Order: sequence, then structure tokens, then C-alpha cells
Amino acid sequence: PLPPGCLSTVWGQDERFVSTYFSTFQDPVVYSSSDWGIRDDKGYYTILGRMDDVINVAGHRLGTREIEEAVQTHPAIAEVAVVGVHDELKGQMPMAFAVVKDASTVDTAEKRAALEKEVMKKVDESLGAIARPARVHFINGLPKTRSGKMLRRSIQALAEGRDAGDLTTIDDPSTLEQIKVALKG
Repeated sequence: PLPPGCLSTVWGQDERFVSTYFSTFQDPVVYSSSDWGIRDDKGYYTILGRMDDVINVAGHRLGTREIEEAVQTHPAIAEVAVVGVHDELKGQMPMAFAVVKDASTVDTAEKRAALEKEVMKKVDESLGAIARPARVHFINGLPKTRSGKMLRRSIQALAEGRDAGDLTTIDDPSTLEQIKVALKG
């Protein structure tokens, strides 16, 4: 076994390995782990999360997990995924996809609009208006792999009108269809 931080290659793709991990920085002993962090004026580093889990909204770096936690403080929400969606003015905007505990709480357009407003208020109270999702879409399930990992990149791609990418490990493909339908409505 290798110690933490040691990488050998991407199976059968040595060039991709070098370009992905060792081309980001000029220093040959520094590699990109795809984690996002900041260094304070004392030289200490704070890891903010995965690069694809931190979004830039009007110059503010926001962690999608913090927004998800704020959304989940609403008693009607069972599970949520927040992704950053491209915005011409602000760079990115958070967009939430939430699963409710009781489907009857969102069975009409009026109920969905009321719950969306309540959820946005929770985010405002917890993190401020800058973190408020542009939209909160209510769906029956979130796309995950068979091992339970959330497919955030696929959710983001669909929200931006792009192809969802490699879905060979998805547990329930119908969840992506639900997202497509929610985005149209």
C-alpha cells in the first residue's frame, strides 16, 4: 500500500494522470487533489471542500453542503442536493433539489411555491440572502450511485442544459428524469 497522498497513475492513461494532477501548478512536487481551500494571513490552510462542492456567487465562495444543511432545517425536507448553476451576472447561483418527507406537501403548484418560499427563508436566516437558492425543485428522489454517492455533477449538468455524463453506476435512472421534468416546470 501507498502512504496518503501518493498516486501512481490512472489505469492505462498515464498522460491523463499527469495532465489531471500535475499540470495545474508549476511546481513539479505539487499536485491537484481537486480540493478547494484558502490560506489565511498566518499561513494556515482551511479546506473548504471539493472544488465542485464550492460555488462562486457574486465573488462569495459558498459551500453547497452548508446550503444543504440550511435547507434541511425545514421540517418538511427529507434530503437535498444543492449545485451551482452558471449565471451571467453572478457567476453561479445555487439551485436546490429537495425530497420532501410527505408528498402531499407539494402536490399543488400553490403548495410547492409556499414551501419553496419557506425553504428560501430558512437559508436566508442561516446563511444570508447571498446563499439563497435561485430555485428549490421538489422531486421524489435524488440520483445516486449504487453505493449511495450523490451524482452532483450529473444534477448540475442537467440544470445547465448539458448531458448528464457517465451514468453507468446510477442506482435509479428515473431520478434524473424527475429532475428534467422539474426543470421544465
